[in-house]
Amino acid sequence: MNYLDILDQVRAHVSSLFHTKKDERLIYHNQTHTEQVVKAVVKIASHYQLSDHDFFIVNVAAWFHDVGYLINCQSHEERGAALAKEFLSSKGVEPAITDLVTNCILATKMPQHPVGLLEEIVCDADLFHLGGENFKERNKLMRKEAMAFTGKEIDKNEWRSKTIILFESHHYHTDYCQDLLSAKKEMNLNELKEKLEKDNHQEKEKEEENIDPVALVTSKKEDKVAKKEDKKKSNRPDKGIETMFRITAGNHQRLSDMADNKAHIMISTNSIILSVILSILLRKLEDNPHLIIPTLLLLIICVVTMVFSILATRPTVPPGTFTAQDVHDKKVNLLFFGNFYRMTLPDYTAGMEEMMEDRDFLYGSLIRDLYSQGVVLGRKYRLLRIAYNVFMFGIIASVLAFVIAIAVVAI
Repeated sequence: MNYLDILDQVRAHVSSLFHTKKDERLIYHNQTHTEQVVKAVVKIASHYQLSDHDFFIVNVAAWFHDVGYLINCQSHEERGAALAKEFLSSKGVEPAITDLVTNCILATKMPQHPVGLLEEIVCDADLFHLGGENFKERNKLMRKEAMAFTGKEIDKNEWRSKTIILFESHHYHTDYCQDLLSAKKEMNLNELKEKLEKDNHQEKEKEEENIDPVALVTSKKEDKVAKKEDKKKSNRPDKGIETMFRITAGNHQRLSDMADNKAHIMISTNSIILSVILSILLRKLEDNPHLIIPTLLLLIICVVTMVFSILATRPTVPPGTFTAQDVHDKKVNLLFFGNFYRMTLPDYTAGMEEMMEDRDFLYGSLIRDLYSQGVVLGRKYRLLRIAYNVFMFGIIASVLAFVIAIAVVAI
């Protein structure tokens, strides 16, 4: 089956449907939105390096996921799945693939409950804009569309309240979207809440103009209490900051894995070269004395490269203990195993509980943990750079040495 050809036909078919059955009320759920979802699907699917089979499924689902709006907006997922099934069947697509496509479309129904990576990708792509830069524009279009279908004016604050509920009940399903979009989604949510609070405050001030003095004094007292409560809440860890820490830690971990892989490549490559030198070349040096210097040069280069590669991956483990005073002074990072692996569970539990009760201690530990990871990464990549430079320039020098030695003998 040629997936690309069928996918091109799907694209043309869906575009034709949006053109021939155009509904002016579809201000948001139109071809533009569909193309944006397809673009997001491609981005997520590329990250997970899906097979051609799976890539085809999520793309077809993205193209058909909102076509049902052209028929019935109340049950558009079912309508879209039915249209997708009808089209794929006419193209001779296997029923098993068609079922996977329809399942991906049905999974976008709110509240989302996707099963498996493919359904998660389509669901995250459908609400990709919640964590995007263009959220404001897309949200305005959704409000206009809702008003067009209901024929009623929807108050901005009412719409913001419903959007906030959507934000708080929604979460991205794939790790990729969680890392990529959660921070911006949190910013969009906070901006919605600030605007809602600001507008509500302005409305309250207008109402106070018509309130008697006694009621006004009571209201002001209540405002002071509310402000104190808000101040207490502001001391709690912010989700945006926590997301930043999680993303940064994940990036450090990926960089560390990359460094280990690079070191492994160097060690494996040079091990093979050393095996060849020791098993073949050294035996023939008696008959070819002119190759002694090039062989020794290559041998030294391989050994030096392996040493630096091993040093880059060799673990350094701290003593693994801390004192109660260290915890009290907030000097110990309890998030790194090297600082507690020799402590008893009660001591570690007490230290963690004290850290979790103290915002400054908690964030300070997270900052120290990220810094420590960065220092280790810096050392790894510095040693790896030396290893790669030695190997690169050394191989060139060795080849030149072999060429010169052979040329001298030939002359």
